[in-house]
Amino acid sequence: MAGRLTHLDETGAARMVDVGAKPETERVAVAGGRIRMSPAAAAAIRDGTVAKGDVLAVARVAGIMAAKRTAELIPLCHPLPLSAVALDLALLDDGVTARAEVRTTGKTGVEMEALAAVSVALLAVYDMAKALDRAMVIEEVRLLEKRGGTSGDVHAV
Repeated sequence: MAGRLTHLDETGAARMVDVGAKPETERVAVAGGRIRMSPAAAAAIRDGTVAKGDVLAVARVAGIMAAKRTAELIPLCHPLPLSAVALDLALLDDGVTARAEVRTTGKTGVEMEALAAVSVALLAVYDMAKALDRAMVIEEVRLLEKRGGTSGDVHAV
């Protein structure tokens, strides 16, 4: 199955993968990313002077909500009952890093949920702070770790 695009049928049409025969196992995915910004914008977030409010609190809730609603955002994702979503945000001198860990017990993994959590959290940071720095850059959003399932564990280098 490696190398095969599972979301395409034999004619190349998009399809939702049938996971009915797969065993339920504990699945964990960790994703990370960052948003780069001016030191002044980062200082405003740190000092709590952003006009829209607490940037990191809003971003954390936005990321958790995105993980829970990933199947509504990504057309071929299965809706999953998540058992946990942890989203950690760290303020740097020139930006914010995000790290999401998502868990479920199910027939398919939660990689997309972890990636959605990080992406939307960083988008929320941008939205909250864009009046201070419209040149912010979201970067390095990627899967860091995946555990569980039949395809084995993955750890980013």
